[in-house]
Amino acid sequence: MGFSSLKQLMSLCIISMALFSDLKLAKSASPDYTNLIYKGCARQRFSDPSGLYSQALSAMYGSLVTQSTKSRFYKTTTGTTSQSSITGLFQCRGDLSNNDCYNCVSRLPVLSGKLCGKTIASRVQLSGCYLLYEISGFAQISGMEMLFKTCGKNNVAGTGFEQRRDTAFGVLQNGVVSGHGFYATTYESIYVLGQCEGDVGDSDCNVCIKNALQKAQAECGSSISAQIYLHKCFIAYSYYPNGLPRGGGGSSPNYGSSGSSSSSSSSSSSGTTGKTVAIIVGGTAGVGFLVICLLFVKNLMKKKYDDY
Repeated sequence: MGFSSLKQLMSLCIISMALFSDLKLAKSASPDYTNLIYKGCARQRFSDPSGLYSQALSAMYGSLVTQSTKSRFYKTTTGTTSQSSITGLFQCRGDLSNNDCYNCVSRLPVLSGKLCGKTIASRVQLSGCYLLYEISGFAQISGMEMLFKTCGKNNVAGTGFEQRRDTAFGVLQNGVVSGHGFYATTYESIYVLGQCEGDVGDSDCNVCIKNALQKAQAECGSSISAQIYLHKCFIAYSYYPNGLPRGGGGSSPNYGSSGSSSSSSSSSSSGTTGKTVAIIVGGTAGVGFLVICLLFVKNLMKKKYDDY
């Protein structure tokens, strides 16, 4: 093999390494609104010898994903009979664009299938959206039931933080009601966000948000951040003593930060873990490919000199 062939091989190695690098960057740049917050799966799986439930579930998924291109909340019921009907809904965070809402919701059917399988009810919550479905006759739960919480590990007790946080909570509660279900704002370096399910009226929304805020105070104390998810609403806050990142109010901070968590269903950090694994695998594969290239070049050079 001549010098030109060796040169071509080295170019191939460099291009391949660049591709691995691009893959690594693409994995790490995944939008934070698609991070998995928690999942809730019913223990009972549905019996489906005729395939009616599967058809209804597939139709429901399709309808929800289609509607996510133009709405941040949609609820529907599918099925050929009342016994095999499935009611499902999705909701996107109020500050997501239509395109981001679609990108978020379109991931949920696959995630629900992977995380819960064909259970009679499922709820999957990402940072920016969630999907819920249940078959006809599934036992209803209170809208005030807490599904998941997470409290930041760091505390700021004794600094006046709790007073500022409680004032921010009051602003949030009023804002969610006047905003008819969604509100986000900043008060003295505390970013607060709240949202009610799209079909909840203002009065019930007010009660739900108040309940969630009280749980945040009781469960998380002086933690600098928290997320509280009730069945019909959720709230989140983060304190930034050095000022909000990215200029603050225009975009919500990433609530996927580390902290203690508790849930009535399984919780997961698989979104972050998945990206980490992908980066490690991509990097390892890239290094391995480079080593193979170098060994191949070495063998070719050795053969060339042996021929002489």
